[in-house]
Amino acid sequence: MNMKSKFFKSLGGFLIGVINSLLGAGGGMIAVPLLNRMGLSQKESHASAIAIILPLTAISATIYILTQKVTFSQALPYIPAGLAGSLIGSYILPKIPENALRKIFALFMLWAGIRMVLR
Repeated sequence: MNMKSKFFKSLGGFLIGVINSLLGAGGGMIAVPLLNRMGLSQKESHASAIAIILPLTAISATIYILTQKVTFSQALPYIPAGLAGSLIGSYILPKIPENALRKIFALFMLWAGIRMVLR
């Protein structure tokens, strides 16, 4: 890997971490397109983004809990359903055609952007 490629991968990872911590898992909006550009398929990009974001989210959550920005009891009601959704999503991901996955991802990004602008 050349220095330029290594630099851009490091910069991408840094931006993913910052966005993930600021927006709450919004790093996937950067990770998926970045991983696509690096040559991964749509499915590989989504799966890799989850693998990247998991430790980043764990670190961010720990910091927010330790600095008392949030309590574990505030997050607890969402964890069981989130885990169930994660299991179902990781089971379904390999079955979704690449083109459909790309469109679903784009629609969610568009929906999230519209919601943020209108609030």
